[in-house]
Amino acid sequence: MAERALAIQVAMMPRDTNAHGTIFGGILLSYLDQAGAIGAAQSVIDQGGEPPKLVTVAMNRVEFLRPVLIGDVVRFYSTTKKIGRSSVTVQVEVEAQRGKEVISVTQAEVVYVGVDLTSPDRATKPFFE
Repeated sequence: MAERALAIQVAMMPRDTNAHGTIFGGILLSYLDQAGAIGAAQSVIDQGGEPPKLVTVAMNRVEFLRPVLIGDVVRFYSTTKKIGRSSVTVQVEVEAQRGKEVISVTQAEVVYVGVDLTSPDRATKPFFE
């Protein structure tokens, strides 16, 4: 399917920490979700579809492998695994650069579905006509 692509890169700041002094998992989940959506939308466009409006329907097996620290530059990579009629499955891998070291810190599979924002109930919308 799609090649692994850098979707987001961000420096972690003190405001992002939890009570233990490491980066709060919810911050990473938010960026992970955004990175997956960016990759999913790009894959739909690359296959000839219009830019989709996507919502998250599932995050499968989120794994926090290592802590993320203040000052780490965190990179979120997406790889599209499957495009269906109205859904996209994306693998997101997260790496932290800490000085010269690059550490794998988080990964997850995320599923998005295309929606029609003009529909009152946000009905599913196919990517391709």
